[in-house]
Amino acid sequence: MKNMRNRNVLEKALLAALLAAALAPGAARGCACGCGVFEVATSSIFPQGTGGMAFLESDFSDQKHNWHADSMAPGANNGDKEIRTWFFTPGLQYMFNWSWGIQAEAPYDNRVFKTISDSTGKLVTEHWSQLGDIRIEGIYTGFSPDLSTGLTFGFKLPTGSTSHNDASGDVDRDSEIGTGSTDLLLGGFHLGSVTKDNRVSWFAQALLDVPTLTQAHYRPGVEIDAAAGMYYNGLSLGRMRITPVAQVIASERTSDTGANASNPIASGYQR
Repeated sequence: MKNMRNRNVLEKALLAALLAAALAPGAARGCACGCGVFEVATSSIFPQGTGGMAFLESDFSDQKHNWHADSMAPGANNGDKEIRTWFFTPGLQYMFNWSWGIQAEAPYDNRVFKTISDSTGKLVTEHWSQLGDIRIEGIYTGFSPDLSTGLTFGFKLPTGSTSHNDASGDVDRDSEIGTGSTDLLLGGFHLGSVTKDNRVSWFAQALLDVPTLTQAHYRPGVEIDAAAGMYYNGLSLGRMRITPVAQVIASERTSDTGANASNPIASGYQR
């Protein structure tokens, strides 16, 4: 990190990540991961000037309830009983100038998966930790001199493992840490001030994830995640800035397809 601004941004990013983990809802039916929702929300790592920034994000998801539309569904309808995941994501962002930059994220995930085994009919628990799918994105913020509007574009690479199922046979493709696909990423964000002193601001962000190159007869669904919220910049504790965030997040994912999609009809979600 090059200066105090970058350190303050890191502190802000860490706090925002904790807020995201605390506020994140359980995923709906279908694709087990649901981790795309953590790629939007909070303005903590939006570019704020030239130079570099390192950040660390930690998110937690515990999926153990079945849903059909807006209602709870019986657990007996689903052989998967719980998917509990910690997502640890270190990242680097570097703005070459006030218009162009790059960002990379390398997640490491820890997952506990409980399901009824197809071979024994008994409840089994799988627990594993692996590198997830790395994301590399370009950033363009040349629309205005204050970097308040930007576009992001890049790729999600198939670096996460899809072979844990080979050891047990009980882990579906949509429950693996990696998707096995190379995805195109396209997003945008905008920041604005609510008050003249810029202490109260708002933001909006959206990200489209389109699987393009797939393997082993499995194509995950197309996903779009969006967030909008407000935050307050006027609090501090010593030299650490504290930024309360209020936000709404929405997700839409289409059904998985391919011969190795475990349940195309039940996969996908709106959240």
